[in-house]
Amino acid sequence: MSRSELPPTPPEPPWLALPPDVGNRLRSLTPELVEAIIKAVPQLVPAYARPMEGSFGHVLRKGVTAALDRFLDLPGTKLPALSDESRQLVAGLGRGEFRQGRSMDSLLGAYRMGARVTFREMSRRSMEQGLGSSVVVDLGESIMAYIDELSAVSAEAYAFEQSERAGAVDRRRAELLELLLLGQADPTALRQAASLADWSVPAEVAVVTLPLERAGGLRQQLGPGAIVIERETDAVALVPERGPVSRAELERVLAGRRAAVGPAGGLGQVAQSLRLAVLAASMLPPRDGDAEPPVWAGEHLIEVVLAAEPSAVGELARRRLAPLAALPDNQRDRLEETLLTWLRNWGQRAPIAEELGIHAQTVGYRVLQLRELFGDELKDPKARFELEIALRSRRKVPARSA
Repeated sequence: MSRSELPPTPPEPPWLALPPDVGNRLRSLTPELVEAIIKAVPQLVPAYARPMEGSFGHVLRKGVTAALDRFLDLPGTKLPALSDESRQLVAGLGRGEFRQGRSMDSLLGAYRMGARVTFREMSRRSMEQGLGSSVVVDLGESIMAYIDELSAVSAEAYAFEQSERAGAVDRRRAELLELLLLGQADPTALRQAASLADWSVPAEVAVVTLPLERAGGLRQQLGPGAIVIERETDAVALVPERGPVSRAELERVLAGRRAAVGPAGGLGQVAQSLRLAVLAASMLPPRDGDAEPPVWAGEHLIEVVLAAEPSAVGELARRRLAPLAALPDNQRDRLEETLLTWLRNWGQRAPIAEELGIHAQTVGYRVLQLRELFGDELKDPKARFELEIALRSRRKVPARSA
């Protein structure tokens, strides 16, 4: 390896420039300095404004003492800022901040305040002992570098604890959703599982299913109230139902993902909602465009019903549509389309013409043909109902939303 390929030499720590005896000369200041820091921090960092007589005060005093003792071991050496023992202590402070529900701002603020008090008192003592202004400058630089290292170690531990917590919550939420999808858990077990998953149970939820390859970034976009699990070929999400605004947002997030959304309901209906979503999606043409909205199963329940027993529906279609069987394909298709539109619009000519994009007279001509073919069946409510089922199964025309 050439000289140019050698890894860069790490910079020497600023405390190497300090006289080796500085630590011993300032160590007697430690008890007084600990009390000064203990007094100053709660006054200027609101999160620590609490009585110092209990366990909190004991832990804080122990941490400050250990940090000062380690710092006073450093002057005139190349030692790292933290020993293994002090590193564990400082990391523990970072983890503790997360467990107490505080941000890192409080601890970092306490470190900065401690550094100010330490420099003020140590520089005063250094001048009293005639160590000179150059030592005071190096002392200030050393304190800042030391505090930077404490801050970095605590912040890393805080972030790790946060990540571990998030991972545990995600695992428990995935277990909760799997339990709901089985559809067999009693209410007490569900409440316990939701509590362990740190999940507030909403009044109603919607179930979303989509191909696994379309699920990238879904958890982040749905927000913390949703639960998302990834299975072998698909992803399933449980989303709190919050009315029209929630629907509009969900539709935006799911656009282009080939998703299907089951009807909203309570936790006991999650498994059923997923089944309906899967069935509705299977009955409709694929929606592959980047802007295509999801399938809302609640708007396609007729298609789901028709899919339940295709052989029976096929036989019904064969019988009810027999009058059209002998017609040429094009004519049969036109009359089937007209008959279904006529049934949906209760025979009103203007809406039929508008929906089909034809003249009202053409509608009249086609309806006359249908009356000749079907006769009195078009007057029978049961026959009309069966005709609509047959035509929907044949043409897979989606039901119009309310």
